[in-house]
Amino acid sequence: MTVETVVVDHPLVLDALAQIRDRSTPNALFRQHLERIGVLLIAEATRSLGTVDATVTTPLTEAAVQRIAVQPVIVPILRAGLGFLAPAQQLLPRADIGFIGIARNEETHEPEPYVNKLPDNLAQRPVIVVDPMLATGGSLIHTLELLVDRGAPAPMTVVCALCAPEGIGALEASGIDVTLFTATVDERLNDQAFIVPGLGDAGDRQFGTPA
Repeated sequence: MTVETVVVDHPLVLDALAQIRDRSTPNALFRQHLERIGVLLIAEATRSLGTVDATVTTPLTEAAVQRIAVQPVIVPILRAGLGFLAPAQQLLPRADIGFIGIARNEETHEPEPYVNKLPDNLAQRPVIVVDPMLATGGSLIHTLELLVDRGAPAPMTVVCALCAPEGIGALEASGIDVTLFTATVDERLNDQAFIVPGLGDAGDRQFGTPA
């Protein structure tokens, strides 16, 4: 099995998930609740980061501490993935940020890349990909393949608010080693490749519908 799926059912995650599912939640509140989910999921997803021993001087004496050994690279998939960027930077202020921009062709449902801003060499750098929704898996797999080409170590970490079983299946079929953290695995995709029950279009719910 190349994909390990971890469902984070913390009560605060579930409460925020209820808010972002609700069609009456306005964009500003949608962004706030999506960030709540992001903080909790990313905190769980970074539990296994390696640490090193160090010493600091407190106002009273010296204390033994632990620091993150290697700062991870955070990769939001644009544009919806921007909803998880602020919580990622809040928790990991020294992390590097890469960007992948992928639009979905509404007729073919296939990914169409338009931005690629990644470090040239990701060897020995933990990588965390963030995107609120895993639907067909096309955008995520394209992103992961780019990261593999740059030497990202396995397994890579992926954080999504909600997933479709079809997307998880596509990820498994890709053969890429991934640990997937999510708030829920929904029922299915509909004929338009939207997650059901889902929350609609995560980008539009955050930023409005483009003209």
